[in-house]
Amino acid sequence: MVERMNQPRIGTRKLKYLLSLQQLFIGRDRLFSLLASHQMLVSRQRAYHKTTNSHHHFTCHPNLIKAGLVPEKPEQLWVADITYLPTATGNTYLSLVTDAFSRKIVGYHVDDNMKTDSVKLAYAKALKQRKSNNILVHHSDRGVQYCSSEYQQLHRHYQTKCSMTDGYDCYQNALAERINGILKNEYLLIKPKDLKEARKMVEQSVTIYNQRRPHTALKYKTPDEVHQAF
Repeated sequence: MVERMNQPRIGTRKLKYLLSLQQLFIGRDRLFSLLASHQMLVSRQRAYHKTTNSHHHFTCHPNLIKAGLVPEKPEQLWVADITYLPTATGNTYLSLVTDAFSRKIVGYHVDDNMKTDSVKLAYAKALKQRKSNNILVHHSDRGVQYCSSEYQQLHRHYQTKCSMTDGYDCYQNALAERINGILKNEYLLIKPKDLKEARKMVEQSVTIYNQRRPHTALKYKTPDEVHQAF
């Protein structure tokens, strides 16, 4: 299946939907059986690597999501996070900024460190592509990078609001964690040999994710479809 080649770990129900768009209709149980017979069912993968240092002297901000903030269209709420991406020659780190309404990855950056200079490039990239004048909230954990004066300067320059988790509960930044997991567990399946290859793989994965991956929460639309509809 061509679609499974492009998205080898996409869920069976989403795969069934994508096949229907190509006029290939198959029952859910039949598709599960077909995939199982060819060892193509997706198994869950779990891994953890700490990327957050919340023990610092920088100022933290209130959790606006916990206070009830719910986006009604794109570019009202962005969520940010950092995830670990190993290579054959060392560690790399992926910084992501995702639109909470459309689920579109609007900014990303891959580097061999988690310094603020590297992490803020993902946010700067997203801000430069911003199309509306909506009041925009940026939500993240309380990592030192997000609390730093350099990162906060971006909020002031672009007049965005800052929201942060108020503890160590990962569920307070669940959407960002979810998008990290999708990229790593559905697309970034082969360990890149170095930083250059990691950057190329992430670029390709983000493009496929934004343009081709349907979301159940989006009524099986892709992030790009939802984002561009507004």
